[in-house]
Amino acid sequence: MPRRVALVVWIGLLAALAWWAKLAADAGLAGGSVVDLGLLQLRLTHNSGVAFSMGSWLPTGVVLAVTAVITAGAAGYAWWTAGALPLAGLAGLGGVVAGAVTNLADRAADGVVTDYLHTGWFATFNVPDSFITGGAVLFVLAMLWPERS
Repeated sequence: MPRRVALVVWIGLLAALAWWAKLAADAGLAGGSVVDLGLLQLRLTHNSGVAFSMGSWLPTGVVLAVTAVITAGAAGYAWWTAGALPLAGLAGLGGVVAGAVTNLADRAADGVVTDYLHTGWFATFNVPDSFITGGAVLFVLAMLWPERS
């Protein structure tokens, strides 16, 4: 399978998983329900800003436009470098794009991103945020330690 096709399939799978998690959180945590899992709680919140609620004071259209441009840039970079990136780097970049696309779609629907993973000592986040963060870490590690031929 060509790497660009694999990238698109990977992004689609991760985005579908992230969207399913959002729908499950919306349905299962409505009305203020909280599920205590020990170190983590499932608690429904909505974020009108970006990471750590930064920019929540900005108009929704501005936040949506800026995140759309950044998401398109990451997707374009992933597409154009797919053949040259190490496989781990491509997988990481796919995670970043999948998370960004899912959060963008969520925000486009009603102006906010649905967050539901709460630690009590860190910002409340969601599965797409985890894909973005984990994907960025994997991408950086892959660039620091490239595959050997």
